[in-house]
Amino acid sequence: MKKYIFLMLMTFVLVLAGCSESEELDTTSDKIEQNENNADNQDGDNKVTNRKTVELKNSDDEKAGSAVLEQEENGVKVSLKVEGMEPGKHGVHFHETAKCEGPDFESAGAHFNPDDTKHGVENDNGPHAGDLPNIEVTEDGTGEYEFTTEYVSLLADKENSLLDEDGSALVVHDKEDDGKTDPSGDSGDRIACGVLE
Repeated sequence: MKKYIFLMLMTFVLVLAGCSESEELDTTSDKIEQNENNADNQDGDNKVTNRKTVELKNSDDEKAGSAVLEQEENGVKVSLKVEGMEPGKHGVHFHETAKCEGPDFESAGAHFNPDDTKHGVENDNGPHAGDLPNIEVTEDGTGEYEFTTEYVSLLADKENSLLDEDGSALVVHDKEDDGKTDPSGDSGDRIACGVLE
């Protein structure tokens, strides 16, 4: 009888130990999964990052290039590639609304300008937050550059966020931006557009 009771007690203890170990494994597994998810949203410096891709279309609704935007500590890095464009310099800007209705892309609104400044880096009262450098297109119709702008953010809670309620658009213009003429640097027609939301 005593041997039976002893065996029952031992079985009970082993069952409790197994449950405890199983719970510990489940908790550890949850922590590992949570850490992996966090790692997807962090860079090597353990800071939360944001990355967006913008697909550009021309007035005929054909592919005209793309841009990758990445939130960095001091602003947003813009990696832009264009194709099928006339050689020369073309103005590039963020516009205030995530709408790219062809053929003129006027639906994108004015330049992104939350601080109500004037256009252009050479303007004493500028620039617009959405002003970017010109892109140089080569004889084969392609061009690319990387540039970091401190005037915008991909963080939704910032006043200068490109991801506000109505999003924004990246627009390439027909002519070179002169960097000073308000409101658009005398950069001509909008020839390519991509939404950011």
